[in-house]
Amino acid sequence: MGLEIDILWLTVLMFGSLAILLMAGLPLSFVTGGLACVFLFLFGDAQMLNILPSRIFPLMTDYQLSAIPLFIFMASMLERAGIIEELYDMVYKLLGGLRGGLAVATIIASTLLAAMCGVIGATEVTMGMIALPAMVARNYHPTIACGSILAGGTLGILIPPSILAILFAVVAQQSVGELFIGAVVPGLILSGMYILYVLIVTFFKPEAGPALPPEERVDTREKLRLLKNMMAPIALVTLVLGIIFAGIATPVEAAGVGTFGAIVVAAMHRRLSWENTRAAALTTLRVTGMVLWIIFGATLFVGFYVVNGGQQFVNETIIGTGLGPYGILTLMMVILVILGMFLDWVGILLLAVPIFVPLMKTLSFDGVFGLPGVAPEELALWFGVVYMVNMQMSFISPPFGYALFYLKSVAPPGVTMAQIYRSSLPFLFLQAVGLALCIIFPEIVLWLPRQVYG
Repeated sequence: MGLEIDILWLTVLMFGSLAILLMAGLPLSFVTGGLACVFLFLFGDAQMLNILPSRIFPLMTDYQLSAIPLFIFMASMLERAGIIEELYDMVYKLLGGLRGGLAVATIIASTLLAAMCGVIGATEVTMGMIALPAMVARNYHPTIACGSILAGGTLGILIPPSILAILFAVVAQQSVGELFIGAVVPGLILSGMYILYVLIVTFFKPEAGPALPPEERVDTREKLRLLKNMMAPIALVTLVLGIIFAGIATPVEAAGVGTFGAIVVAAMHRRLSWENTRAAALTTLRVTGMVLWIIFGATLFVGFYVVNGGQQFVNETIIGTGLGPYGILTLMMVILVILGMFLDWVGILLLAVPIFVPLMKTLSFDGVFGLPGVAPEELALWFGVVYMVNMQMSFISPPFGYALFYLKSVAPPGVTMAQIYRSSLPFLFLQAVGLALCIIFPEIVLWLPRQVYG
């Protein structure tokens, strides 16, 4: 029989030790799993030991999770095929004549890339290597240059096929297809807001984003050639998302089609080699292994906490603040942004979502300012997309947002960490506005899934 402990002290001990070990630089997957075993040993009993297999086994056999390695392989294969460079090249030559054209091209290319690979690191790093030197060489303002890459890169977490949506669906028992469709409009709105911001800033301050000089612009024939080059990857993405949205295939089957399509696209671009295929397979193995280890560790950690009454404790504490449903939702969003400063997105999902989703389902959202609210049966879908929009903020929120470090790792020597921090702030504000819009106008999220699924 384990030791008796009050839930308040258990909360302080579990999350305090988690924070200390993470600050010491230990990997999240082993910290959560290890702590779960230590606390099970100290405060658990024989019945609680059954948590270990009973929490992990359903995840090991979850069919939807098999979409993750497939989409990661598809992304890696397209990256190895040189699609990211070609895509950027195409968009920037089409838009180079605009003020701020390179930054707008970066955001549009990132939006298209987000639909090709739901992996943020790949987009941030590759764009940092291609787009940032191009903008720095043409004297773009650092806020516009770095900010457009940071914000554009985070769209990968929202626009389908997002790995985050698949994981959220598994944890919250939600349909992956609905989450994918619900995230499309918010993703495009955010992308549009970033572009608008760049265009407004460069309209009033032309020196912040000068247009390409006339001799560097390309004629219509060259533009058509560039477009033709990109037809195959864009057709592939349209096919993958199209068969999910049309209900012809499940996300897992669509991921299989996408994986095969990525190999075909690589062959068409004459980049299909053993070396590239092996590198893509190893990337897939690394990323999938990391995600699954974190899933197992965090599931045990949260499982032990919930069995000991943690869910009840968190619910009572949050409801005890006396806030209304929208106040509670805002509090959750603030907690998620704070967590995002220190944890990666997989960890946040597995620590927060199992506790937040059941609480959300007990609340009723009847709308603010007399606007329409959210029906109870659509609540999980709406919260899922709101959560995904919020996760974008965690990627670029200083001091420890992951995207900031991805960009710094490949930035030219002249770009300082302070500049990258400053450049993230206007875009962080735009993401907060996007989040507020999704909460105040839930139709932004719910309209498209209703059209598709009736």
